[in-house]
Amino acid sequence: MDIYPHCKRLPYNPSDFFGVITMADNVEVDVHDIKSILTSTERDYLVRNNGDQVAISTLKGKKLGLYFSASWCPPCQRFTPNLVEVYNELIPKGDLEIIFISADKDIDSFTGYFSKMPWLAVPFSDSKTRESLDESFKVNGIPHLVFLDENGKLLTDRGVEIISEYGSEAYPFTPERVKEIKDQEEEARKNQSLKSILESPSRGFVISPNGKKVNITELEGKTVGLYFVLSSFKRSTDFTPTLVKVYNELKSKQENFEIVMIPLDDKEESFKKELENIPWLSLPFKDKKCQKLSRYFELSTLPTLVIIGPNGKTLHPNVADAIEEHGVTAYPFTPDIFAEFEKIEKAKQESQTLESVLVSGDVDYVIGKDGNKVRVSDLVGKHVLLYFSAHWCPPCRAFTPKLVETYHEIKKKHDDFEVVFISSDRDKDSFDEYYNTMPWLALPFGDKRKQSLSRVFKVKGIPLLAALGPTGKTVTTKARGLIMAHGAEAFPFTDERMAEIEAGFAEMAKGWPEKVKHGLHEEHELVLRRSSEGCRCDGCDGEVKVWTYRCDECDFDLHPDCVFKGSNGKEGVEEKGKMEGWVCDGEVCTKAS
Repeated sequence: MDIYPHCKRLPYNPSDFFGVITMADNVEVDVHDIKSILTSTERDYLVRNNGDQVAISTLKGKKLGLYFSASWCPPCQRFTPNLVEVYNELIPKGDLEIIFISADKDIDSFTGYFSKMPWLAVPFSDSKTRESLDESFKVNGIPHLVFLDENGKLLTDRGVEIISEYGSEAYPFTPERVKEIKDQEEEARKNQSLKSILESPSRGFVISPNGKKVNITELEGKTVGLYFVLSSFKRSTDFTPTLVKVYNELKSKQENFEIVMIPLDDKEESFKKELENIPWLSLPFKDKKCQKLSRYFELSTLPTLVIIGPNGKTLHPNVADAIEEHGVTAYPFTPDIFAEFEKIEKAKQESQTLESVLVSGDVDYVIGKDGNKVRVSDLVGKHVLLYFSAHWCPPCRAFTPKLVETYHEIKKKHDDFEVVFISSDRDKDSFDEYYNTMPWLALPFGDKRKQSLSRVFKVKGIPLLAALGPTGKTVTTKARGLIMAHGAEAFPFTDERMAEIEAGFAEMAKGWPEKVKHGLHEEHELVLRRSSEGCRCDGCDGEVKVWTYRCDECDFDLHPDCVFKGSNGKEGVEEKGKMEGWVCDGEVCTKAS
C-alpha cells in the first residue's frame, strides 16, 4: 500500500495516505511577504535545476507551494514523483509555482535530487533562508508542503496529505475546495451506482486480461467485486490464487458475478504481469479512479475486495477474510450470510481449546530449542502466548528482546506459562537465526498450521502476540501492547488484571493537581495525562511510563517527579503548599517568578 509517512526532525503526528483531511473554520491564518521570506540581502532570485536564475518578481500573482524535502528521506523520494505529476498537470494554468526548500546535507545531494524537479528552489548555498523558512512554517517532519495564495496567505500546511489524497483535483488547495470535494464524495455515496463508481469523464469501459474494452453497462445488474491489488504487497498477492479459485467456481455455476481489479501499482510492468494471471476485468493502469476509489472506500488494508450489489450499492466493505475462511460459500455476500458466519465464529470461540488451535490432523506437536517435538497435549492447562513474528520485520526484532525479558520474569513465578513462535520468515536460515534468539517453543519452519492460525487470530500485521488462557480460549490478541506498557506485570493479560493495574495507577495519581505551570514550559499549562507508548520527559529525558504532565500544543511532557521534585510525585503534591518556589491556587500550580 502506498503511504507517505514523514521523516521526523521533531515529534509529530503523521497522517497516512488514506487519512482524512480536516480544516477548521474561522481559524486565523498567517500572511507572509513573499519577497522577504524567499530572498536575502545578497539574492533576489530563485534557481532552476539547469542553473538559471529566476527573479522573485516573476512569482507575482501566483499561488505558491513551498516544498520542504531531502534526497536522504525515503518518504520524500516516494512523494516527489506524485508532486511532479500534479505540477505538470497544473502548470498550464499559469498561476502556480512550487519552490523546493532542501534539507540535504551537501551540494551534490541537493543537485542530484533537484535535477528530478521541474520547479524552482532556494539556492542550496543560502542556508540562512532555508533555516528561516523551516522555522517560519514550523517544519517538524518532511516531506512537508505548504500552499500560499497570491497574497502570501497560508492556504494549508497539509499539502502532502492533500496531494496524496486528491491530486490536482484539490487545486487551488483552499479549505473551501477540499470541503467541496468531500461534499461531492458524500453526495456520490448517496446516489451511488456502478457507473458512478467505475466511470470517468474520458472512460466508460474496463479492460479484460487480453486488453479488450468492456463497457461498464455490461456489468450493471451483477454482483461486482472491486479487488484492490498492489503486486509488491505479499499478503495481497498471496490472496489472489484463493480468489481465482472462488471466481472460477462461481463462473462455472454461471453466477451473476464479476470482479474488477483496482490496480495500485506504480510500475506498468508489475500491472501487466498481474493482468496476465487473472481471469477477471480491470481498470486501466494508473487510471485516476484507482486512487479515488481507494479514498472513497477508505482503503486501510490489503487484500480488500469490496462487494457492490446488483443495485449498485455497497453490499460489504471487504470480504477477503470471509473468502479465505469460507471460500465460495461466502457468496453472494449478503448480510444474512455474514450473520451466520458470526454465529459460527462465536461458537468456535466458545469451544476453542489449545488442541483445536494447534493440532491439525496427525500434526500434534511444536518444537523445542533442541528440535525435539513437544506434544500440544503437554501445554494444555497452561497460559500460552502465540508470537507471530519474522526476522525480516524490524518492529519484530525490536520487540523480541522485551518479550524475552518478560518471558523469563513470568517463568520465575509461573511455570504454567509458555510462548510459541509462529514464523513468517521466508527461508530456513532466517528462521533458525531468529529462533536462536528465543528461549521458547515454535512451530516448525514452513508449517501449514501458520495459515490457519493467521486466520483464526486475524493477523493483518506483525508482530502480533495472542494470549490464550488455561482453557485454550483467547484472552487477547493485543498482548504485545500490554507487555510494552506493563512488562511481566501484565500477566495473565486478562481484563481483570488490566483493571487492577489501572486502579493502581489511579491511586498513584490521587491528590495530584490536574493542571500545573512549570518554569521549563512557561508558555502553557501542563495537563495530567496517561503517558503514551514511547513518551519521554522533556525535563530529564527519561521514559515516562504511567503519568505525564503534557502540553499537546507543543508536544511537551514532564514526568511528575520533574514537576514536583519529590522522591515520588505523590509526596511532592502532598507538600505542595510548602514547596519552595511554587504557588498553588485550586487545580493550577504555578512556578513562582
